[in-house]
This record gives sequence, C-alpha cells and structure tokens, in this order.
Amino acid sequence: MHMHRSAVGQARCLPGTVVREGLLSRTTTTCIYIYMPTGWIVVAAALLIGLPLASYVVEWLRRPPRPPERLPWAPDVLVRYVAVGATRLRYITTGQGPALVLLHTLRTQLDMFQHVVPVLAKQFHVYALDYPGHGYSDMPQAESTPELFVSSVAGFLDALEVKNAVVVGESIGGSIALILAARHHPSVRRVVAVNPYDYDGGRGIRRSSMLANLLFGINNVPILGATFTRLRAYPIVKRIFEGGVYRRSSMLPVLAREMYAVGNRPGHYRAFMSLVRHWAGWERARVEYKSIDRPILLVYGDHDWSRVAEREADRQAIPGAQFRTVKEAGHFLALDAPDELVRAVVGFTNGGV
Repeated sequence: MHMHRSAVGQARCLPGTVVREGLLSRTTTTCIYIYMPTGWIVVAAALLIGLPLASYVVEWLRRPPRPPERLPWAPDVLVRYVAVGATRLRYITTGQGPALVLLHTLRTQLDMFQHVVPVLAKQFHVYALDYPGHGYSDMPQAESTPELFVSSVAGFLDALEVKNAVVVGESIGGSIALILAARHHPSVRRVVAVNPYDYDGGRGIRRSSMLANLLFGINNVPILGATFTRLRAYPIVKRIFEGGVYRRSSMLPVLAREMYAVGNRPGHYRAFMSLVRHWAGWERARVEYKSIDRPILLVYGDHDWSRVAEREADRQAIPGAQFRTVKEAGHFLALDAPDELVRAVVGFTNGGV
C-alpha cells in the first residue's frame, strides 16, 4: 500500500485507488494505492471458475452401481419393481400374516431394515420400498417435496392393494406414515413412527455432527453447494451416515459403501439437494396430525437428533398417541436397536406397547 497527498484540484488519484479527504482541511486529498499481486488474482479466478467445472467432470466420471437382483442379506427375497405414475419404485415383499409396511429414512434405502425384515416376516407380510430418488427407484420428475414422498407411498399402497397395514416409518418415513394416517388413507390401520423428522425446520440432521452442519448448511448456497456435493468422497459421506447411529459400529460398512455408490446414479445428487431445500415442509406438515384417528406409537431413540420438547410436542399433537423411548439408540433405530424395534412393533400391533 502506498499513500500520496496532493492539493485538491492540482492532482487526481489514479483509477483503482481509494480517495480520502483530510479531516482538518478540504484542500488535501489522500490517495491510497492498493496493490494485489497478480498471482493471487489468477488463483482466485481459477478457483471460482475451475472448481465448479472440475466438479462436473468428477460427477461425470462416477460409475453408477448395477441394481442387484438379489439382496445379500436376504438372497431368497425377490427384488421387485412397481410403477407409481411415471416413476418405477423398487420394493420387496416377504412373509405371511397381516400387512406391515417399512418406510426408510432420508438419503437411505430399504436395506436399512435388513436386521428387522427377517424377524418381522415370521409374523407379518412385510413390504419395504425405496422412495423416488432413493436406492434403486427412479429419479423423481419433480421437486423432492414432502408431498412427493407422501403421494408416492400412497400410490405404492394403492398399486399393490395393501390392506389394513401397520405402517412402520423411520425419520421421514415416520412423518410420511403420520401424514397418511392424518389423511385417513384406507391402507393404514396403525402407525409406528420412529424418530419422525418434523422439527427445527427439517434441519435435524445438522445436529448429528459438525461436519453435517457445515455441509448441509451450504446446500442452498448458489454454485458452492452443488460444487461441494459433486465433489463428495466416501469417507465424508460415511461419516455423515455414522451420525445417525449411537454406536458407530451399527452402521454396517457394506451398507454405507452401497448407499454411497447409489449416490453416483445420474440425477441422484440433484434429487437429494432438492430434498434438503424442501425439508422445512416436514415440520409444516405437523398441522395435519390433529386429524389422526387411528392408533399411533411414537418411538424415539434417546440419542435421536430431536430434543425432548420436540418429541413431547408430537405426543401432544397426535390424539391418543402412545410413546416409547429406546435406550442407547440414535436416529437410525432399525440399525442401532433392531430387537427393541421389533418388540415395540409386535407389542403395539397386539394391543400393547
């Protein structure tokens, strides 16, 4: 920086300098010359332009996984697909007995229930599906709003003619189940809502770790959010997944790797960013809870992202809701405490808790 004083009218400051009049006299002017090394300008320009372009190349080079014909944790269960409108949804069905539908968490897939499906199938006819833009279902043709997921699940129940089902949903799956009950969907007989995702403007996942708070905080920043999403790496994504469990070992490495690979499917990252942009809608949907007229069980892990007051607010909002807390469990309760979840579902279905 260089400073030069001159009389007003006798000298003019060069373009790009800062002009400051003297405090005691209006006859002098201070010209402050600010120099920025050319190298830094080049570096800044390269980052602003080159990094987003490089992120598109990285995304283009990703190889999407091939949809499995069989599930490694249930090789005897056939993987199926059903069309709901213009969207093809992946699902499985197994077991005999009363219908039971499993709805997974945000950014995951039906494999999240791999610990509970074999056990529940001994007593129920179990259904589990991937939402649009999740797992191996088609990418959505619209924004990933709560209404998209609610209507997709309703369409799934209608397409398969599911009757009198117990709907067990985790995270946004719990919220979907509660909304369907509030709208009196004929397929829904009872609901077990596990850690429903309907608080803090949908920002619950940002409470899971400092890393999650940072990454989801920049999701809506133009250019920057999409650039960082395209540059995602497995160790970072795995750490985000681990933020959903109380015990890190509960997040199976094989499952985390598969869910990361699923993110390489064309359009997946855009669908997920859309979900994040619209996640405030999950809390707004709570206004419908007062219309629920069928049995509801709320189940929370004691280490869920929600806070005690937010859980109590749901219990107060839902007429006659029963409530249960599972010790030493986080948001992904089906992974953290599968036995406790099965006991809660069976007990509630049989008339108890």
